Amino acid sequence: MNRIGAFLLVGAAVAMLAAPAGAEKRRRPAGPGTANPSELIATEIAFARAAREDGQWTAFRKFADDEAVMFVPQPVMAKDWLKGQQDPAQPVQWEPYQVWMSCDGTLGVIKGAWHRPDGSVGYFTTIWKQQKKGEYRWLLDQGDALSEPLEKPDWLSASVADCPQRGSGPPPHSGDKNHEKRREAGMTGYGQADDGTLRWSYKVSQDNSRVLSVYLRKNGSMSEVLSSSVAGQAD
Repeated sequence: MNRIGAFLLVGAAVAMLAAPAGAEKRRRPAGPGTANPSELIATEIAFARAAREDGQWTAFRKFADDEAVMFVPQPVMAKDWLKGQQDPAQPVQWEPYQVWMSCDGTLGVIKGAWHRPDGSVGYFTTIWKQQKKGEYRWLLDQGDALSEPLEKPDWLSASVADCPQRGSGPPPHSGDKNHEKRREAGMTGYGQADDGTLRWSYKVSQDNSRVLSVYLRKNGSMSEVLSSSVAGQAD
């Protein structure tokens, strides 16, 4: 199951949370070179704080994109599934370890660790999509339990994709961003940033095992930066 809860913040991310209420109005429009990993981290932090203060599933509903997908363990449209969920008394807590972001800032991926009150531990991966007004909402959330805690890095790492060259043409699947909104979650799914420099895909098998892959543009080509496999389990 995925991570849910709140975690402690340090450094610049805390300062971002203290930004004035009008800060959102100063966001630059998405475009080449506008990626801001710190803003995405701040959104993850706000999400976690809302889970702690307002309730786990309440926060998931608030921060979800209209087409968000989660795994329970089969893929479901998150907003539909979340409608019937009651907030638990003690949410899981989590913190981010790694961030990947497209050159234009329209898509980002965060991986980190979670732990439950009962002592169990695991990892999560969340894909974030930038909305029309510049804020981020989660588009896909998944993770799994681990026998040992995920190793914590000394520093949270962030990697931004190389910007595409001018005149290189539209990225593959670029026409999909205007597609009709999904009505149900499929056994396969994919998406990408508007500029094509960050892409993701997942595939779920009949036993509910799944694989999530993330690709980032670096040095002129797309390279896999994350591959996550989850073993099959019953519904």
